[in-house]
Amino acid sequence: MYRVSDIVHQRDLFSVEEHQSVAEVARKMSDLRVGAILVFDRDQLRGVFSERDLLKRVVVERRDPESTPVRLVMSTDMFTIDEAASLEEAMESMQSHNCRHLPVTRRGQVVAFLSMRELMNFELAQKTEEI
Repeated sequence: MYRVSDIVHQRDLFSVEEHQSVAEVARKMSDLRVGAILVFDRDQLRGVFSERDLLKRVVVERRDPESTPVRLVMSTDMFTIDEAASLEEAMESMQSHNCRHLPVTRRGQVVAFLSMRELMNFELAQKTEEI
């Protein structure tokens, strides 16, 4: 049985600080080619900012991305998963919480960020190997 750690091991953790502007965060996401990023206040996880947050809470509400701090428009209703959890547990958590990204923890500290796409790609690679 595969674990979340099988997907996220040896991966860099990308994040931003909650005081950064939406424009700064969007540029970083674009440079990293990611659709969502973790938001911290020093070493404390505060939220997740996604392309959907950008669209719904910045563009639609006509906020200025240069002057709006990301803390005002990020999603704060987050759910985490331990790196020892099975991939099935991760999928079930994403489905039950209606989210596509999960911060991954080890002994209570965030160590990675897992996306639904990564889960599906990993599962597909495993099935391909079996065939």
